[in-house]
Amino acid sequence: MDYGLQLFSIRDITKDDFIGALEKVREIGYTCIEPAGFFDTPAEEVQAALKRLGLRVTGSHSSLQELQDDYEKTVAYHKTIGNTNYIIPWANLGTKAGVDAFVAAVNELQPKLLGDGIRLSYHNHSFEFAENEDGIVPYDEIVSRTSIGLEIDTYWAWVAGKNPVKMMEELKDRLTAIHIKDGLPDGKGKPLGLGSAPAAEVYRKAKELGILMVVESETLQPDGLTEARICYNFLKNQE
Repeated sequence: MDYGLQLFSIRDITKDDFIGALEKVREIGYTCIEPAGFFDTPAEEVQAALKRLGLRVTGSHSSLQELQDDYEKTVAYHKTIGNTNYIIPWANLGTKAGVDAFVAAVNELQPKLLGDGIRLSYHNHSFEFAENEDGIVPYDEIVSRTSIGLEIDTYWAWVAGKNPVKMMEELKDRLTAIHIKDGLPDGKGKPLGLGSAPAAEVYRKAKELGILMVVESETLQPDGLTEARICYNFLKNQE
C-alpha cells in the first residue's frame, strides 16, 4: 500500500535540506508526501526530485493567505510539483466573524481552484469541535456551509472527544485523505502504536474506504526520521 508522510514530522531537517529530506523519506519506504512549506526550494527542483525518487505529492499544507496574496504564482508552483490537493492547515475560527470570513473565502476560491485542477481541503485540530466564543462549532460550519474536501486529523478529533472511525464513515464522500497519528488524551503526541488513540481501528477503516493514510508524528523524539520510521513500521505491521 501507499503511505504518505506529512513533512512537518521531519521539520528538523526539511528546513535545512528539503531535497535531502525527500531522499530520506523515500529510503524509509513512504511513496507519498504532504509538504508543510517548501523552504524556498524552486518548484522545478522539487518536481525533478519527486520524479527521481518515485515520490508523489498527495496534498500540501499551505495557507489560505498564499492564495489570497498571489493566486497565480501559488497555483503555478503547485501545478509544477503535481499537487492537486491544497490543504489549509489552520484558520482563525475563534469568532463568528472569523468563521464567516473563512467560509466566504473558501467558497470563492474553491471553484476557481477546481478550474485549475486543484481541490481545496481543510485539516482540523481539536479546537474546531468545541464552541468558539460566539457559541459556534467551527467544524460543523465548515461541513454544512462549504463543500471543500476534508482531511480528518484522526488524533485531534479523538482528543476533542469525537470517534474518528465514525467520522470517516459519515464524511467519506468529502475525505481527501486522513492524518493517521497517535498520542495521549491530553494532546501529547506519540508515534503510531505508542499512544492510546485508536490508530489500528482508524487504519482498518481507511483501508476499507480506500482513503490515503498520511502519517503525522510531531514530537521529534529523538528526531523526526526516527518517529517516521516507527510509524511506517506500524503501518506495515497492520497489513
